[in-house]
Amino acid sequence: MSKLDRRDFLYAMGAGGALLGAFPKTAEPSTGPGAIKPISGSWFEFQHHATVEGVDWNPQCADFTSAQWDAKVKEIADVGMEYLVLMATALYYRAFFPTGIFAPWHLACADPMEAVLTAADKYGVKFFIGGGFYGDWASPKIVSDPVAARKRLQAIDQLAQLYGHHKSFYGWYWPNEAFIDRYYSDEFIDYVNTCSRLARRLTPRARILIAPYGTRVAVPDDKYVKQLESLDVDIIAYQDEVGVQKSTPDETPKFYEGLRKAHDRARRAAIWADVEIFRFQGAVYKSALLPAPFSRVLRQLKAVSPWVDKILVYQYQGMMNKPGSAAFCGSPASTKLYTAYVDWRSSRK
Repeated sequence: MSKLDRRDFLYAMGAGGALLGAFPKTAEPSTGPGAIKPISGSWFEFQHHATVEGVDWNPQCADFTSAQWDAKVKEIADVGMEYLVLMATALYYRAFFPTGIFAPWHLACADPMEAVLTAADKYGVKFFIGGGFYGDWASPKIVSDPVAARKRLQAIDQLAQLYGHHKSFYGWYWPNEAFIDRYYSDEFIDYVNTCSRLARRLTPRARILIAPYGTRVAVPDDKYVKQLESLDVDIIAYQDEVGVQKSTPDETPKFYEGLRKAHDRARRAAIWADVEIFRFQGAVYKSALLPAPFSRVLRQLKAVSPWVDKILVYQYQGMMNKPGSAAFCGSPASTKLYTAYVDWRSSRK
């Protein structure tokens, strides 16, 4: 997930029609000059799309029982994270919920969607539910492919019917992420707005989130502001692209400052950050994801804090684990990042 460039080759998509004034137009007040915002939430997944990247947590997650999914959601809530963004409700032409669209994934937990939303109901976590992937996730044509588009809308309808009663069903996430090649493509805007149109009819109170990449090359000028005004989303969480080695914590403040100003002008979607707390074991996109050192993560949080309303991370799973977790998934180093973050967060109280 930069959601790993989260697909340099997923060159997509779009939107159009959010609620004005739904989110604050300026960043949350800090507790002092240079204050660092804590992590408000994380991406979440049942299986990571790239096997080599998720080698340290995919097998464990496949074996999680309903009780273990409960334990993992509680663990995340206990470190103060309020939001979880479910990346995929289907992947590789198999679904993570009961549907006739695709055959089911063969997981130890028969309905992981129900398990995590039930847990989130208990622990006060808000889920954004992913509307993908209903085709070849790696294809740049997934947003325009008519078969994938039909299945995607069918899935949004079914997900709302099956799980919309959960109080933790807070919103939607459109996971075919845009590459902001200076600006959003018309194709992306159409994709987002089509999904949002249906989602708002089915779940009028739900918030809608996107998380584009290309943050460093976005041009937040008049044209960009008009595109923001046309996107039917409530929140845009821009990827900081530090984990995928496209940016550094020294560079990102400039990018986010410009985007903040554009959002303040557009007065529509809130601006959040999607901070990458991973590193690659070897070559980028071709090796396992490992937790980044907390020293780097803290620099990333500090860099974006003045310019965004909230900070999400990619991602807790695999990169963070409470020592002795009943739902451990990731490398042994994940306990170090967890402990360092918890200690830092505790020291601020």
